[in-house]
Amino acid sequence: MLTLILIAVTVLVSWLAFSRPRLLDRLILWPPAIDRQKQYDRLLTHGFIHADWQHLLFNMITLFFFGRIAEQVIGSMIGPIGFLLFYLSAIVIAILPTYLRHRHDSRYRSLGASGAVSAVLFAFILVQPWSLIFVFFLPVPAIVYGAFFVGYSIWMDRQGGDNTNHNAHLSGAIYGVLFMLLMEPRIAGHFLQRLMNPSFG
Repeated sequence: MLTLILIAVTVLVSWLAFSRPRLLDRLILWPPAIDRQKQYDRLLTHGFIHADWQHLLFNMITLFFFGRIAEQVIGSMIGPIGFLLFYLSAIVIAILPTYLRHRHDSRYRSLGASGAVSAVLFAFILVQPWSLIFVFFLPVPAIVYGAFFVGYSIWMDRQGGDNTNHNAHLSGAIYGVLFMLLMEPRIAGHFLQRLMNPSFG
């Protein structure tokens, strides 16, 4: 239920920002506004706006498929509001390295829920590593996709130049794993057991 609410709010805010440049400018992560004007809310609000419909749909479809299971697992550990706190904190945590790197760069801007969605995806991978994820209509085990995702994000972050915040993707993925392990350390044993006994589905 919370996953659907987050999707609905993100779609609504993104849609409004598409046609309202002033709203987009106020919500986007722009480091000097945080550093100079103390608009710390931008560390969160940037996760509810997107560059275009393609960007929005990709993130929300990913959140829809993996967020529901992550919501159930996290809810069973720390209560029904736990998933909401996890998602919102993931938006902030995932963007912090980017903010610190660009805090004095007036030309830099970042937006999108990708960091939080990465956290949700990797929380899911930790629970169901051999579940099949469809990438360009091809079934790929979640753990294989996760390994490729991390490697690709590291490589592209070093390359730069494609207007995608790969650092936030990577930071979100790390946060998703660490959050799950801190909330329930036994998940590590569960993950290793699942990893050693592949079961696709």
